[in-house]
Amino acid sequence: MTPLRIAMVTRRFWPLVGGAEMVMANLSQQFLEQGARPVILTAMWDPNWPTDLVHREVPVVRLPQPRTRGWGTWRYMRQLGRWLLGNRDQYDVVFVSMLKHSAYTAINVGQKVGVPVLLRAEGAGQTGDCQWQETARFGGRIRARCQQASGVVAASQQIADELVAAGYHADRVHSLSNGVMLGNARTETIREEARKTLAEVNASLQLEADAKLVVFTGRLDRNKGLLDLVDAWAEVEKGEPNSRLWLIGNGPDRDLIFERVHQRGLRDSILLPGSFDHVDVILQAADLFVLPSYAEGLSLSLLEAMAQHLPVVASDIAGNRQLVDDQVHGRLALAHDSPALARAILAGLAEQGASTEMAEAAFQRVSQSYSLEKMASGHMDLFRQALSDFNPHA
Repeated sequence: MTPLRIAMVTRRFWPLVGGAEMVMANLSQQFLEQGARPVILTAMWDPNWPTDLVHREVPVVRLPQPRTRGWGTWRYMRQLGRWLLGNRDQYDVVFVSMLKHSAYTAINVGQKVGVPVLLRAEGAGQTGDCQWQETARFGGRIRARCQQASGVVAASQQIADELVAAGYHADRVHSLSNGVMLGNARTETIREEARKTLAEVNASLQLEADAKLVVFTGRLDRNKGLLDLVDAWAEVEKGEPNSRLWLIGNGPDRDLIFERVHQRGLRDSILLPGSFDHVDVILQAADLFVLPSYAEGLSLSLLEAMAQHLPVVASDIAGNRQLVDDQVHGRLALAHDSPALARAILAGLAEQGASTEMAEAAFQRVSQSYSLEKMASGHMDLFRQALSDFNPHA
């Protein structure tokens, strides 16, 4: 069988690491393992970055993008279009992360050169793709173009419902859940080795032997509930004085979050160490994972924690309830409620027996329904079906 050649478009990519970026990175690697030939197209956010590189054995092409807003977006869209037009013989299908400017350009080129373009909606609610199209400049025009795609992948039922409500054809919306690699069962030895490894890599990650470590991984954005988490941590620290909170990642509100940490006098117990390409060792070193988001599609970060047998605390929102039944797979706390979040974290740290049982139930849920291999094969089937059905004049 001829290898399927996939042009994967994501405007943000490594070293800019968030949930959407990690989904594309993980999928590209799994596509490669399943016999496809992916290439990743992304923007060059820093002029000092190399134009071409290889990430996890997958070639990455960075396209010029000036830092000036507006002009930078237009230049990136133009360069993306030129690449897709000039390299038509190198791909069979285009797969785009987010229903934004990249999708608009890719569909335009796809219609010209006769290739199916499929999109992936990355979020739900107030931070989701549909809401962005509703409020952004040119959002309506971009939505009309995105509705011409061969298909749109929705990672959760909420995203799928929002797409249909926004006018996307129901038969072109495909629900394909996020997937992750499964980790080994947690042991004290694995936890200690992970902490030792982190301390060797970065001295600021050194932990006392009896320290309780809580982690968040993802985009540092206020809509992830991270200001609430900092406020809640002031109470957690009182109940667990030797506890530590690591906020792993980068994002637009890093400085704002750091300022809140400073204002609350928590610089000794909260650390913002930046992004990691792989978070497995972080999760293995931790005692608890927390995700206090206001809205999620289907959180990759939450899935990764559950796949590592790590107890979880998450906000009680639709996307998280799809993964976590309260007190069964983890603990849910009301969003926008710092005291409730603090109580859930303290319970997660104190009630270790119950937390371990919930973590094992969460792992079983992930292993049965959310494996990365299953996610990738579902996408590959969708791409092949799109190629079979594609009519550029439809």
